[in-house]
Amino acid sequence: MHLHSRILSAASMMALIVAFMHPKDALAQGAASKLDDPTIVAIFDAANTYDIETGSLAVSKGRSRAVRDFGGMLVRDHRNVRAQGRKLAKSLHVTPTPPKDFALAKAHVSAMRSLRAAKGKTFDRAFLQHEVDFHNAVIDAVTKTLLPATQNAQLKDLETKVAPAFVAHRDRAQNLLDGLK
Repeated sequence: MHLHSRILSAASMMALIVAFMHPKDALAQGAASKLDDPTIVAIFDAANTYDIETGSLAVSKGRSRAVRDFGGMLVRDHRNVRAQGRKLAKSLHVTPTPPKDFALAKAHVSAMRSLRAAKGKTFDRAFLQHEVDFHNAVIDAVTKTLLPATQNAQLKDLETKVAPAFVAHRDRAQNLLDGLK
């Protein structure tokens, strides 16, 4: 069972990483051929929503208290950042426009399916590995693709302001994962 869950988790993480590392490829599936601010806002919102969902799952399924507490922190932090992004989008009159056939959404569904199937220590490991990989992919996408493509200065400021939190979440997940080995 442990190996099966790791294989499922690895497959879903690869899809998620590809969606983040190549957001233009993911976006090209829809009508949007260029990365604009409304699409960036949608990606930003989705990334936060997805980590709220995985964090909530960890709160309810985590075997160790550290994993449950980390999941709770993700929920709180990402709700806060998502609220900031939505407030900014509203003030700028930007309507988030996720691309049609959003590859990131499909990858998240796959990751959640894998995490829901895992139990006990296997869940804790799979969840923490997911968080390390997810945050690495987000950091890479923000720094190499989203931030350079962002046109609005206020949106760029928000992306820059929250970037250290993504790094802190990744590092915390890695430390917890290292503690399980």
